[in-house]
Formats: sequence, C-alpha cells, structure tokens
Amino acid sequence: MGNEELLKGLIGKAFASIGIEVDQNTIVIERSKDPVHGDYATNAAMKNSRLAGMPPRALAEKLLPLLVDPQVEKVEIAGPGFLNFFMKQESLTSIIETVINAGENYGRGASKGKKVNVEFVSANPTGDLHLGHTRIAAVGDSIAALLDFAGYDVTREFYVNDCGNQIEHLGHSLSARYKELFGLPLELSDDDYHGEDLIAIAKSIKDQFGDKYLTDNNESHDFFIRYGVDAELAKLRKDLADFGVKFDVFTYESDIRKDGNIEKTLEFLKKDIYEQDGAKYLATSRYADDKDRPIVKSDGLYTYFTPDICYHYNKLDRGFDLLVDVLGADHHGYIGRLKSILMMKGYSPDALDVELVQVVRVYRDGAEVKMSKRTGKAIAHRDLVADVGKDAVRYFFVERSPSSHLDFNYNLALERSSSNPVYYAQYAHARCASLLSLGSDIPLDLKGERLGEEAENSLLKHIASFPGAIESAAKDRAPYKIAGYIHTLAERIHEFYASSRIIDRNDIPLTSARLALIKAAEITMANALRILGVSAPEKM
Repeated sequence: MGNEELLKGLIGKAFASIGIEVDQNTIVIERSKDPVHGDYATNAAMKNSRLAGMPPRALAEKLLPLLVDPQVEKVEIAGPGFLNFFMKQESLTSIIETVINAGENYGRGASKGKKVNVEFVSANPTGDLHLGHTRIAAVGDSIAALLDFAGYDVTREFYVNDCGNQIEHLGHSLSARYKELFGLPLELSDDDYHGEDLIAIAKSIKDQFGDKYLTDNNESHDFFIRYGVDAELAKLRKDLADFGVKFDVFTYESDIRKDGNIEKTLEFLKKDIYEQDGAKYLATSRYADDKDRPIVKSDGLYTYFTPDICYHYNKLDRGFDLLVDVLGADHHGYIGRLKSILMMKGYSPDALDVELVQVVRVYRDGAEVKMSKRTGKAIAHRDLVADVGKDAVRYFFVERSPSSHLDFNYNLALERSSSNPVYYAQYAHARCASLLSLGSDIPLDLKGERLGEEAENSLLKHIASFPGAIESAAKDRAPYKIAGYIHTLAERIHEFYASSRIIDRNDIPLTSARLALIKAAEITMANALRILGVSAPEKM
C-alpha cells in the first residue's frame, strides 16, 4: 500500500472515531510542493466541516491527535485547516523494495472479478484506416490495457460491419475490377469504390479462380462480398497489428443477424415499438434518449441501429459486467439510444460506457496537411505510422483527453529533444538503463538508506503514487492521465540525475541506494509506457 492510500485510511479512521462517516475515496491527498510543508497534505477538514458542524480549523484540531501511524513522523495544521503530513524517511524509501520485487507487475491491481468488453475501431472493411481510426485505436487499446492492469478481465473486440449498402458496393466494385482484367468495360457507379487497392484483390481472385466468377449470379454475388470483406479485413488487421493493436474477438454483423436474432429481439421489445408513417420506431425517449429511433424503415428494411441492438445484447449475454464502446465524436447521438436499449432489457445504463474520440488534424512546418505527398489522398493510418513511428503516434494520440480535438505536430513528433514528450519519457528510461549498466557491479540497496535529498524524495513519492494513478485512470477510462503521470515521472528522473552524482565509487553505500532508486524508476516508467503501447528503450 502506498503512502497516499495509507493516509486516506488513517484520515477515514480518524473521522470515524469522532462519529463522522467519510468515504475514503473522496479524501484527496496531495503531494506538497515545498518540503517545509511536509510530504503530503489534505483539505479533508475543510471539505467536511459542514458535515461536522464546526469550523475547518476546529475540525482539524480535533482530528490531529488521532492521526497517528508508525509511518508518520508528525502532522501539522496550516492555514484555515489544511493537514500537512511529514512521513518518516523509511516510509518513503520502502517503495524501492516493493517496486523491484514486483517488477513488471508493480502497479497492477488485484483482480476486480469483473469482465469488461472494450470494442473499438470497428472500421468498415471497405478501405484503409484513416487518422480518426488511428486515434480510436490508440485510445481504445490503451483503455483496454489500463483496465487489464487495474485488475479487470478485459476482452478487446472488433465489430465487423459486413452487411448493408456499403458492403454491397464493395462486392460490386470488386466484381467490376475482376471483369476489367478480362477485357470487359469497367462499370462503377459514383457510390462504388474506386480505390486501386481493389485491383490487387481482383488480380488475386483471377490468379486463384480464373474466369469462374465472370457470370453474375447469386454465387458470384456472395463470393465477391465475402472475398472482399476478408481481404480488406486482413489489411486492417495487419495495419493495426503493426500499430501494436491486437483483438481477442472479431464479431461479424452477418452472424448477429443469423437464426432470426433480429426478429426475436424485436419481438422481445414489442411493448416499446410503435408504427408511424409506415415505419417502426423504438420508444427510447421513455428511457435515456432525447427522441425515439426508427428501427424498421417504411420499405421494410432495418435501420443501422437495429443490428446494433442485437449486438449489444449479444455482448451482455456473454457475461460482461461492463461494455466500453470507443466511437468517433459523430456518434454522440448513440449514447442515449444504446443506454435505453440496455434499460429495456433490465440492465443498468451504467453497464455501458461510451468514450467519444474527436478528430485529428496534422500540422507540418506550421501548416495543416490534409493530403499525403505519396498518394495524393487523405493521410492514411499506415502512412503516418510508417513516417513517424508507432511510439510517437500512440503517445501523441492519447496524451490528451479523447474528447479534445487533436492537432498532431508532425515536426515535434520527429524531434529528438525534451520538447517531444515521448522522446523525453523514453530518454528518461534509457538514462536509467545506462546508469544501471555503468553500475552493474554495485549491489543495490533496496532499503534506500542514505536517501533523503529533495530530488530523491520527490522521485520516491511519485513512484509510490503509481498504483493510485492506475486506479484513478482506470476508473475514469482515461489513459491520458497515465501520459501525464509519465511526463512527471520523466521530469523527476531528469531532475534527480541533474542534481545528484548517482554513481560515486568513493561512496558505494550512497551509490547503492541511488542505483536502487534508479532501478525502481526504470521499472515504473516501463510499466507506465507499456499501458500506452509505447516501448521503453534501453538506448537512445
């Protein structure tokens, strides 16, 4: 248990001792910026003074004699009622042994006993990934990794939209390209797909099957759709794998539609369905939506929303406690309707969390770049990752809240300087690795004796806060908080390096303690970067 959790528990017990019940999760522990004011501080007395029926400072004075723990040196009251905690040095240095013994599991939470499904990207298998998909992939995969590290049982899922008009156009476009290879005129409508990638797919069909599918019939119609979907999906899977994103489950819309699932679902929902102007509507406004939603059009065809209902029921039927959908910002209207259909089946609306991801703009040399010089088209996911590198793209695409627009600075992402946040963090890890290599013959002092300087304690406290940072970020599904933690950790490492002579062969005991601290910092940095899908190099 870290010092921040220890103090929350101590404060909670003190409140309980004077007859006041305070949720420990609401107690805020801050690290003091000035050591004169101790190591940690809380405003708990001010925050709960009304509940206690006394002024904040009077409440703080009543709590003070109850705040006793072997790890705490002393507690002081400051200002209108702040409580400042001065920790014993061994309480700070004890984290070193904890980190080194835990290794890559440092910060990992105990099992929560809850299953979470994180569905993200789910791009239509009709073409290449664009930068919107890239950001959703980075955010979704980091949310999944964060939840996994926090102790949840996580499944990453990709929903394959292999039905509907777009898929029909894909099949027709591929058929047209295939026929073109046999000298037939190319017949593509404006709604068809004109990308040259279909030419390569058509050539592979010709090489494998010859002229078998030149005749239009049900067999050829279904063949071109299935072959096209599989070929496009294979490209998407490779591009995502190259980005460090792999899925546990691929669920196909065509499978969701099998065995009359949609019809059975609509029968189950019939009490909330009504007809209007020849179409059928689901009364989602009775629950969590701002208006009712059409589910069957006047021509008898299902709307896009209808199979989505079945899909979300399918996920819940598989035993997940929480569904996390990572969607583009243009899906804002989906939140109310999806929560409504869960409520219709007796689930809590909180069983679904929708994370909306805003658009990305790319800037280079101060100007917005909308087109790739190589292709003359909108910049594709594959091109940006190839040009800038997986680590930079993943870090930059998650370091801000996904609800914020992202202006990606191409030049900054390529800079090898402290201005580049991913380089700054990776260099901190490489610096630790280099020091440990230089002092590889010196045993590590896991007790951290001789440590106590300001830069050392600042780094110790930040390392100790990592498990709490994981829990907080996981609760909010906010990997950008881990990016913030990483940046501060890098600052603390660089400050420690600049202020201290870490390897001093004339003072082996101090060197042993400092190298142990560096080892703990290295482990923590690697663990944090791994959550964001960013590598932790040992050399830069």
